[in-house]
Amino acid sequence: MKLFDRIFGPMIDRRIAAFQSDVLKVHCEEVNNSYSQMRAWRHAYHNHIQTMLALSDDPENLREYLIKLDGDLTTVDTVLKTGNVMVDAILNSKLSLINSRKISVNAKAVVPEKLPFSEIDLCIIIGNLLDNALEACCRFDDVSESFIRVYIGTLKSQLYISVTNSVPGRPRRSGKSYPSAKSAPGHGLGLGQIDRLAEKNGGYVNRQSEDGVFATEVMLPLETAIHA
Repeated sequence: MKLFDRIFGPMIDRRIAAFQSDVLKVHCEEVNNSYSQMRAWRHAYHNHIQTMLALSDDPENLREYLIKLDGDLTTVDTVLKTGNVMVDAILNSKLSLINSRKISVNAKAVVPEKLPFSEIDLCIIIGNLLDNALEACCRFDDVSESFIRVYIGTLKSQLYISVTNSVPGRPRRSGKSYPSAKSAPGHGLGLGQIDRLAEKNGGYVNRQSEDGVFATEVMLPLETAIHA
């Protein structure tokens, strides 16, 4: 074991460090994107207040403005509500980042409030799936050509997770796996983590590809969860 550690230990450490660096980079992007949204909302809120103050002596026009503002606000709420708070947090964080890249995204998700397996495991799976989809879409010269489709729901006592995304060309396949198109070390760890967590919780992963499209399905049992 000591010989193994001496030979392979530094390489494994570098792969883990690179993976952690990428996770931190994505997290920083998500936080910065959230800050940008908050600044935009604050600016819009300030403008609305100024407009209403200006119309305070004109009740009829003020009323019309409030009616219009109320209608606009009904279209602003793009937050995805799945029924599970932790899943809401990871999904909306990732989807907000994807939207900021001008990538076409469509997401539908309904998740039980209580799950028989670790919600942290589920969030790691979802986070990795969306990170991989985003990475693939960002390889397009024109991101307007790319898309991401997300569906999460209950299917025959299973939590069914499906992420489909566009890819430039056809994904490379090595045996049963699809190595990351990125050459930097550590990028394959995300795919392996999805597989390990699905297996840990008694589920399975199915990946399919064709020209221009890559799809991943994850099934996790809702009745009996298996923990390693």
